[in-house]
This record gives sequence, C-alpha cells and structure tokens, in this order.
Amino acid sequence: MTYFTASCDPAEKNEEFAKSLKLDYAILSDPEKKTAKAYGVVTEKRPFPHRWTYYIGIDGKILHIDKDVKVGDHGNDIATKLGELKVAKKKK
Repeated sequence: MTYFTASCDPAEKNEEFAKSLKLDYAILSDPEKKTAKAYGVVTEKRPFPHRWTYYIGIDGKILHIDKDVKVGDHGNDIATKLGELKVAKKKK
C-alpha cells in the first residue's frame, strides 16, 4: 500500500510543512494545479482545492472518493474505508 497527500502549494512549502509534522509520507506538489483540475478538486468556480480523499486501487481505478473530509476524524475515517475496501493493514 502506498499513501501520500497532494497540495497545490510549492514543493518547498510542502517539505517544510511535512518536516514540521514529522510526516512519514510524501506531500506531492501541484502548484500549476494540473492534476487537481484533472481530478475535479479545482474548478473554474473554485480555484482553491477541495479537501477530498481518493482511494485508488493497484490497477489505477478509483475505488472511492471521500468528499466529506473532517480533518479531526479523517485518520479514523481512512482506516475504516481501507478496511471496507479490504486493503491489507500496514505491517509494523
């Protein structure tokens, strides 16, 4: 399993943010918003990204999109959804 976040901020800002939180995953940068537009996260009517989570299978198909992300609970929401999707748990 691979996981990461994506941001429309520049790579330098994302790197600084990741270090400040001691993250163990990558924050991908999309400052030109090309990928964000392709996924519908940024639109002409909404230039700032929606906070959505995409679950993508190993075959590249989108399995689920969570458009109701609540930052405080999202870790638990992700774990629950991964279980529903039968994704193997990360080995410790």
